[in-house]
Amino acid sequence: MRIIIRLACSFIHRWIDKGKQEHIRRRKTLILLLESVTKYTLYFVTIIIIFSIFGVPVTSLLAGAGILGLAVGFGAQKLVEDVISGFFILMEDQFAVGDFVEIAGKTGIVQEIGFRTTIIRNTAGEIYVIPNGEIRQVTNYSVAEDIRVMVDVTIPYEENTGRAIAELEKLCEKVREEKKDILTSGPAVLGVQDLSDTGVVLRLMARTRPMEQWGMGRHLRQRIKEHFDEVGIRIAYPHFVLASNSMSNKEHSNG
Repeated sequence: MRIIIRLACSFIHRWIDKGKQEHIRRRKTLILLLESVTKYTLYFVTIIIIFSIFGVPVTSLLAGAGILGLAVGFGAQKLVEDVISGFFILMEDQFAVGDFVEIAGKTGIVQEIGFRTTIIRNTAGEIYVIPNGEIRQVTNYSVAEDIRVMVDVTIPYEENTGRAIAELEKLCEKVREEKKDILTSGPAVLGVQDLSDTGVVLRLMARTRPMEQWGMGRHLRQRIKEHFDEVGIRIAYPHFVLASNSMSNKEHSNG
């Protein structure tokens, strides 16, 4: 039985690989789905053959199973909803295996798409099994041409804002060369984003290929820190002033 399943899966791989290059994104999804369908179909056929060998009336058995299935179907509306939703997800190509998505409040990479459930894995390695009937809205980050990256840096009010912006623009030119393989535009300095409690907030923006935005954000923050250290521009951080009651009492007594 296992040999038959392996041969069937091997045939599916070869058949899918003959598809056009523009359909490569869907290949993993179709392969996993067809392998699953083929496996359970072969199991079903094998069981029927075994029953026939032992003289079990297969026709009567299937008729009884049909009546039982009809009765169970009335209590399995949720299952039917999941299967129908899974069918439309696959036909409409809403997402595919390997896509980075947000589904039903869960964010991660799609591991498997079945007719009944979709499985995604988040960056921490946690696995979510989501019934297809619960998928109402999908955010697919992998099909976009590029993804926006926003990085804020805060400098103290005592620093020269114009000089800080000029230095950031110099840094952006260097980063464009360093990361030109993943950048689609930028990075660029947008200017003053906010006047916060700790200082002046400056914002930079870049656009990268999908799935590269987090690495780009980390790289920008590191390079900003290194560059500001080199040119002597401070990065703001919270300051605390502590008042001592003993010192206050001593001042009153001296007065």
